[in-house]
Amino acid sequence: MINLFEMETQAAGRMDPAAWGYFAGGANDEITLRGNRDAWDRLAIRYRTMVDVTTRSLGTTVLGQPIDFPVLVAPTAMQKLAHPDGESAMARAAGACGTLMVVSTTATTSLEEVRKAATGPTWFQLYIYQDRGATRALLERARDAGYSAIVITVDTPLLGWRERDIRNGFTLPPHLTIANAIAAGAGHDRLPTADGEGSGLAKHLHALHDAALSPRDIEWAHEVSGLPIVLKGIVRGDDAVRALDHGAAGVIVSNHGGRQLDTSIATARALPEVVDAVGDRGEVYVDGGIRRGTDVLKALALGARAVLVGRPPLWGLAVGGEKGATEVLQHLRMEFDLAMALAGCTSVAELTRDLVVDA
Repeated sequence: MINLFEMETQAAGRMDPAAWGYFAGGANDEITLRGNRDAWDRLAIRYRTMVDVTTRSLGTTVLGQPIDFPVLVAPTAMQKLAHPDGESAMARAAGACGTLMVVSTTATTSLEEVRKAATGPTWFQLYIYQDRGATRALLERARDAGYSAIVITVDTPLLGWRERDIRNGFTLPPHLTIANAIAAGAGHDRLPTADGEGSGLAKHLHALHDAALSPRDIEWAHEVSGLPIVLKGIVRGDDAVRALDHGAAGVIVSNHGGRQLDTSIATARALPEVVDAVGDRGEVYVDGGIRRGTDVLKALALGARAVLVGRPPLWGLAVGGEKGATEVLQHLRMEFDLAMALAGCTSVAELTRDLVVDA
């Protein structure tokens, strides 16, 4: 593998077409899916010279937790579609690379099993269910299993119109379940059959998820779990401020990988406004379209604490299980380290906004 795009090509050839369509696809015309990638490319690095970059430090902290480099594994659902070892292998890969995995509510491995397999820190991504008792149970399970933060996804009151999934009749094969959804009641741990009016996932979400999520849920989730709360799906400064006002410790600038509202703003474009609005009141992270070490550098220069990557580690998982996912993360670390040196920076603290301009 010379770059992550080569791993993507290999993964596409190894996965079932419907599963590949689920992981690779976006909403509607996939304009935002492409726009996330294009926005990073349109930023230029105004690099520094005549700096001794013999020694570089890539480490940082996220919510006080040290990590070896500022790339986290984003929450992605149903990873056993990519490899039989699924989320457990991904957790081991993240730990082997000295970073953190965010585990999805819609995982095909229970949150306890993933935590048991993990060799590094983990956060738990939560969808708020209509049944708050079931949601409480998930929060308590995550706390008791040893997760160190809760990531609440706020951009999915309904599922985006994902045409690849509708066309492919996407659902889970019979041998796989949504392992954490059993807390919501019998029958909800499997995806329904698609019927041409939407995917099985869309039906599952409609049956369980609460479209009435509000900032008060941040306070409630913190009260139940005792853990810091991070909100994922923020693209506006005013929404970030509302999150902080209700107790969030941080926000993730995200448009769900282009899978929700098509033609929504690219995350690279949304990031500076959110960073300015948050100031020093919390931490800001970003995902969406990050494929190169230079993208990581640009994100941190614009004020992100760290980035999250979702699809690339899944490509590695599909190709080589834990080893493949580890290779993807290691490659991204190598590219980021090289970009730091070539930009004249020796630590993440030196990645300041003056390094990045619109191309």
